Amino acid sequence: MSIPRAFVLFIVMMFGPYASGEKGAYSEVQLMKKHRKWWIGLLVLVAIGLGVFGFQSSMSHQQEEQIVALGDSLTYGVGDESGHGYVENLQQWFDKNHDDPVTVDNYAIPGQQSDGMLDQMNETSVMKSIEHADYILFFIGMNDIIKSNGGDLSPLYEDKIAMGKKDYEKNVKTILDQIREENPEAPILFLGLYNPYPDNPEVGQIIKGWNDTSESIVGSYENITFIPTNDLYEEKSSRYFSDEVHLNEQGYEKLTMRIIKAYDFK
Repeated sequence: MSIPRAFVLFIVMMFGPYASGEKGAYSEVQLMKKHRKWWIGLLVLVAIGLGVFGFQSSMSHQQEEQIVALGDSLTYGVGDESGHGYVENLQQWFDKNHDDPVTVDNYAIPGQQSDGMLDQMNETSVMKSIEHADYILFFIGMNDIIKSNGGDLSPLYEDKIAMGKKDYEKNVKTILDQIREENPEAPILFLGLYNPYPDNPEVGQIIKGWNDTSESIVGSYENITFIPTNDLYEEKSSRYFSDEVHLNEQGYEKLTMRIIKAYDFK
């Protein structure tokens, strides 16, 4: 950081004549008094300058944006050949379109369910990141459905899935409550689920029911945006999927663009 021009001019004006020995008609006493005033003025200006530098440094630090990502293998980026996933894609978009530096804390765990995410709320590192987050990404639920049905989605046991949804709803509400207690202001981007088997209408109805529940939960909180994803992959295609459930590089890019278009990142 360069020294302010006003500071340099002050030094030249105050000390130029004295430093060069041009005493003129000043008596020794007058010179001592003037010298004292110079030093007082200098100290005041230095104090002000340090305060300005400290404030600017603090502001520079505060302008760094932080994204916290919570979720399962989809937030982790499983299936993306590039190793990015939608979270890192979003970070790269920020780097290109925002002046401020962006850091990402991705706490996603492959295979994680909502109860596992709830357990993460007891981890100091996770909660500290949430406290300082500018944006929070939230993507969970597919593993809850699969696990409640017995480990797969064929055949479907709707009564078991309904019980699983009750647990999911309870967990999500508790998680959001704890996030809001730690950070009342950061926008939360809540991603809805997509149907990994679009040719199976029964699975589609299950996914829709869970999304409706999630959207209803989100509606009871301030500054949380529900972002639907189910319409992105209505036709199962190897163009977007790396396996039965996970997306590939193109699939994650499509998800990234949905987030960018759905939320106005200022």
